[in-house]
Amino acid sequence: MIRVKISNKNNLVNQVQILGHADYDEYGKDIVCSAVSSIVTTTINGILMFDKNYISYSENKDKFEIIINVHNEIVDNLINNMLNMLKEIEVDYPKNIKLKEENL
Repeated sequence: MIRVKISNKNNLVNQVQILGHADYDEYGKDIVCSAVSSIVTTTINGILMFDKNYISYSENKDKFEIIINVHNEIVDNLINNMLNMLKEIEVDYPKNIKLKEENL
């Protein structure tokens, strides 16, 4: 299962961690993993087009982490859009992806 951990502070998303594998299908054929990867990659690339300092991110085998360095309308809207799309996937594939929010 993909686990998405969203850390909020003062009603703003400060960090998003994406862990694991959806296990919907085998690697390379998993439509849930593909959708999540596409959404996250598109969001990161969109933010970086405006300013490379707005976010920091790292990617390892089964862990992707995004840290929001600057809050503005562009960053917050793109991050919230990404999370809304991931929530839609969670509704359709509840056995394969789970989002969890925590307030710091």
